[in-house]
Order: sequence, then structure tokens, then C-alpha cells
Amino acid sequence: MRTSSTRGNERSDLNPKTNTHGGATGRHRNAPPIHINKTPPDYDIRRLPGHKSIMQKIIETIVSIPVIYRTIFLLVCANCFMTYAWYGHLKNMASKPWWMAAIVSWSIALLEYLLQVPANRIGYGTLTLAQLKIIQEVITLSVFVPFSMLYMKEGFRLDFIWAGLCLCGAVFFIFRK
Repeated sequence: MRTSSTRGNERSDLNPKTNTHGGATGRHRNAPPIHINKTPPDYDIRRLPGHKSIMQKIIETIVSIPVIYRTIFLLVCANCFMTYAWYGHLKNMASKPWWMAAIVSWSIALLEYLLQVPANRIGYGTLTLAQLKIIQEVITLSVFVPFSMLYMKEGFRLDFIWAGLCLCGAVFFIFRK
């Protein structure tokens, strides 16, 4: 039987939690005790230097994307919700009372605002208010044309091209220095 030189007659190969030999479980006799359903703070990998949580990595990745791209992405997503909120009820709820369509549209529009407001807040320091508005109009047409053709089953019109060219001119004048 081995004894510890620092602890008197206590056996060093006994687990202090259970007073059993560590060898019974196949663990090394000097291994730390097993903690079930709980990780002690000194073993918590989130506290180790250089370790980042998945959420921290996601946030760092998003923040590293240039402001204009983050703004455009959020505005495209927001505009998809808004286009559907404004016009989707014309196809899906044509036989329902107007107030029911309004409540459904407002519910969908809430999702649009949850994306649009952060998009404008993110972009406003880098972009001017006029630039944000023109980007929104370009996105609106870019979302509306496929929506009207694919979802509402309306045909392509040459006016879509003319409107797009006018918006290209607006983009040119608003973004020139």
C-alpha cells in the first residue's frame, strides 16, 4: 500500500469523492475526479485563453463584412417581406375582408421592420440618407419585378427596364462625389 508523503496515512490512489480505487473504473489513479452533469470552472473551455464561443465568431464575422454589404443584405431581406405584405394578400386573401388582410399584412410588415430598421442604422454612418433611400428603391424594383412575374404571374413589361434605367441614373447622381 502506498502512502502520500504530504497527507500522512491517507492513500493517494483513493478517489476523495467515493473512497474507491481509481483503477476500478479504468482511470489512472492520479486522475481528477469525474464530475457528472457539471464542469468545474477551472475546466470550462469558454474561459481558456484564445477560445471564442460560436456566437462570438459569428458576430466577428458579421462585423468584418463591409457596412454597405450588411446594409444591402438586410434591406433585400426586409424588402422581400414588405413586397409580400403589400401585394401578397391580393392573391391569397382576395375573398377575405379587407381588415383581415390588413392584420395579416401588418404582421408580415413587422418582420420587415425588424430587418429594415437595423439595416438603416448600420448603414447611416457610412451612407448618406439619400444614398440609403436610392439603395432601397433599387432593391424595391429588384424584388418587385421577380415577385410580380413569378408569384403574381404577371407578364414582363418593357416599363420595368425603363424604370430600372431611371434608377441607375438616380444611383449615379446620388453616389457621385
